[in-house]
Amino acid sequence: MNKFLLLAILALTACSTAPRHTATPAAAPVGTLTDLRTGETLSPSQLLSKLAAQPRVIVGEKHDNPVHHQIENWLVQNLPSVRPQGSVLMEMLTPDQQPKVDQVKAWLQTGPDARPARVAELINWQKSWDWSMYGDVVMTAMKAPYPLLSANLDRSEIMAFYENPQFPAGVHSADPQVRNAISDTIRTSHQQNIGAEQLHAMLAIQQQRDRRMAERLLAAPSPALLIAGGYHAGKSIGVPVHVKDLDAAASVTVLLLAEQGVAVDKSQADFVWITPAAVAKSAME
Repeated sequence: MNKFLLLAILALTACSTAPRHTATPAAAPVGTLTDLRTGETLSPSQLLSKLAAQPRVIVGEKHDNPVHHQIENWLVQNLPSVRPQGSVLMEMLTPDQQPKVDQVKAWLQTGPDARPARVAELINWQKSWDWSMYGDVVMTAMKAPYPLLSANLDRSEIMAFYENPQFPAGVHSADPQVRNAISDTIRTSHQQNIGAEQLHAMLAIQQQRDRRMAERLLAAPSPALLIAGGYHAGKSIGVPVHVKDLDAAASVTVLLLAEQGVAVDKSQADFVWITPAAVAKSAME
């Protein structure tokens, strides 16, 4: 299989770097917060109050925006101040990492002076996800008393779905509007240069990923917080669609982290936090 295609299938868009750790933010990061259900502008503390009663919250990020990871870390730090935290789930963790995460987490509960870079090694953090972006939120969740859970497919599962595309069952996820919207996103990410067979396989993988995240979110101790890419988080095409297929009575609240200039409406999220756009690495070099 073409190496480029394999990377596209895995859809791990974060850049690979050597593990390092960034400073923990002392206050809520910058940006403009809006309750899309009412149009009300919120302060970070007001957002916490509104999320306090929600059993399942999905935070959708842009993987390469450092402010989005600062917001996630701030949320993981501060949500327990307004209600207990049942669990945190991450798209960036796979089932085969879960035993390592559990073991290292138990060790961290004893209070060792553990270097973040060493923790990344011990849990087999995937280098395709930039540890300099994710290190803070992972360490915050790892040191907390509640579970940190995987929410993605293993690589072997992804490759199996590529070789033999299968779609999750369900009326909502099978809606042509949902699948067409995801297909359009895949085409755009490939500059419209993708064959029908590959598109079919990648569509299946995307929906199987969303289904796995929905299953894990529903099974997780609540209140649960899922951190995932924005396309996975979207109410109209992502994990919430699969939650409806699995449990129509389940409540899911979506907070999308979006960059300035990106339009987000209430069909996609309940809340939006608009941040400055990420600075391209080439511009910093």
